[in-house]
Amino acid sequence: MEFRIGNGFDVHKLINGDSIILCGVKIPHDKTLSGHSDADVGYHSICDALYGALSEGDIGTHFPATSKKWKDANSIIFLKHAYRLVNNLEYKIMNIDTTFICERPKISDYHTQMKANIAAILKIDISRVSIKATTTERLGFCGREEGIACLTTVGLFRNE
Repeated sequence: MEFRIGNGFDVHKLINGDSIILCGVKIPHDKTLSGHSDADVGYHSICDALYGALSEGDIGTHFPATSKKWKDANSIIFLKHAYRLVNNLEYKIMNIDTTFICERPKISDYHTQMKANIAAILKIDISRVSIKATTTERLGFCGREEGIACLTTVGLFRNE
């Protein structure tokens, strides 16, 4: 068997708004995430982890922010694309471990739906998806609630 590991990281700025989208879940909030697409840092970091494990660049390689085509795009498009590459290269997803870095919102209130969304898109058992969160103890841009960051690690395998 061949094993591959990939890491992905994404961050988006928080601006005035009424909700944020994390791993496809719309969460009521007094701010929103700013970005070229829907700014879903969860899906974006998972994409980058998958692309990294495959040595296929990053999300910007496949969906450049300079392209008007991807303005306000739903990040499900990006995640489905990354999944197609995994399949085309005959890999299987062992697991996904995603960590949100933010003071608010409380991720544990939404992690079950996030896991279900990811598992459905990537066609894996929900037991292979981990969602968790940490704060920065009010330090840095995440601690000041200026943005939300997300880090993801994925494991892939295929039979040789």
